[in-house]
Amino acid sequence: MLTVGDRFPAFNLKAVSGNDPATAFRDVDQTTWRAQWLVLVFYPKDFTFVCPTELAGFGKLVREFADRDAQVLGVSTDSEFVHLAWRQSHADLKALPYPLLSDLRRDLSAELGILDPDGVARRATYVVDPQGIIRFAMVTDGKVGRSPDEVLRVLDALQTDELCPCNWKPGQPTLQVA
Repeated sequence: MLTVGDRFPAFNLKAVSGNDPATAFRDVDQTTWRAQWLVLVFYPKDFTFVCPTELAGFGKLVREFADRDAQVLGVSTDSEFVHLAWRQSHADLKALPYPLLSDLRRDLSAELGILDPDGVARRATYVVDPQGIIRFAMVTDGKVGRSPDEVLRVLDALQTDELCPCNWKPGQPTLQVA
């Protein structure tokens, strides 16, 4: 599995933003959000139970991530058409304020080392800095949802570029080496 310090792989995926089939689809790659931090939220499948709770949770904080020059991206191995149908049919996802990316060929998930033997992406989170370097990587069991608040806290800590103690939060002192 690629992890902290590794370069995030190049990608070219179909993104779904919005619910109108005429305007929802666009091609994106690693340069689409150049000079921004990326928060990539990989999840197993659309039309499941834990996944929409996470995606909606990140959606509620998307402004907070944007304030930190970070773009949230949901990613699964479902097609862009399944993403669109899910967004259109799930109340918590209809107004999702960030794109869902389709890794249908599974190239990105495989290169990251997060492809399950059953062919779906594991529940993985990556925070990638503007230079394309992975600064945070986490994978949880498929049955356990992530905490968007914790990912935001980690992003805040990373952006201080200082030593941050356990449970550090913005506004608290960082560690000073004597």
